[in-house]
Amino acid sequence: MASPTPMYYKQNRLKQLRAFCHAARTGSISEAAEQIFLSQPTVSLQIQALERELESTLFERRGPKIRLTPEGEILLKLAMPLVEGMDKLHETFSAQQGVLESGELNIAAGESTILYLLPQPLKKFTRKYPKIQIKLLNVTGGRDGLSRLRADEADFAVGPLPDIPDDIIYQPLVTYAPALIVPTDHPLAVKKRVLLEEISPYPLILPPPNLATWRLVDMVFRQHDLTLRCSMEAGGWEVIKKYVALGMGLSIVTDVCLTGNENLVKFSLEKYFPKRTYGIVLRRGKYLSPQATMFLEMLHDHYPAEV
Repeated sequence: MASPTPMYYKQNRLKQLRAFCHAARTGSISEAAEQIFLSQPTVSLQIQALERELESTLFERRGPKIRLTPEGEILLKLAMPLVEGMDKLHETFSAQQGVLESGELNIAAGESTILYLLPQPLKKFTRKYPKIQIKLLNVTGGRDGLSRLRADEADFAVGPLPDIPDDIIYQPLVTYAPALIVPTDHPLAVKKRVLLEEISPYPLILPPPNLATWRLVDMVFRQHDLTLRCSMEAGGWEVIKKYVALGMGLSIVTDVCLTGNENLVKFSLEKYFPKRTYGIVLRRGKYLSPQATMFLEMLHDHYPAEV
């Protein structure tokens, strides 16, 4: 029995789906056309042909911008892994043969992850696959990382993610404890353990208030009816450690940033603050390139599951 779908539609379906997926991700026909090196009318015609074949409206059109309909959302979940898989077919085929000599690996991560979690796994990866280009996208928070994932700018993200959206998969990797750091000549440095009320009289050096660390410290101090004194705001754990060592204040950090070589004294604050888990963040339904798959295997090997 002959197929009800004309053969030329089947031959062009991949092009139509690729145009559709890029338009869905960018929210723009013109931007999609630029990404896949086609004219804007050609992309429009491909999407219209797809809508006729599926007898569905895939986009709501509002001026230059477009937005997926519910039917379009369904198709995107089905089509994106197929399009990505076909676009990466050569690399996947080579990887199956044990050869991985080209391509990119795009990782979204915050500064602490880039500085403390990724260096050793990346060093191992680049030694094994020296021709793979690595791009580290330094993001300022979980939302920034998620936006990079959803825009397909990153293969995956690595970092903490307290709230997990429905379109995201989170794989816990390693957990770190909260700690107080003080200069070696500070009055608290000689104690065996430190209580929260003993910290309150001293000024703290913390990340800016728009970041989760500051808000968490402020919340815990309020819960214990204590006043938070922040004498300095500084971005980045390395900067904070430097100024604590200089005697300009104390700080409450996640001990992911502590190597043991600092000229500081550390106290556990697990009694007051929750531990922080760093993990792998994936967009649900996204096709993982061979490069991403290989690196994630190395990452899991380097950080055996603790949680």
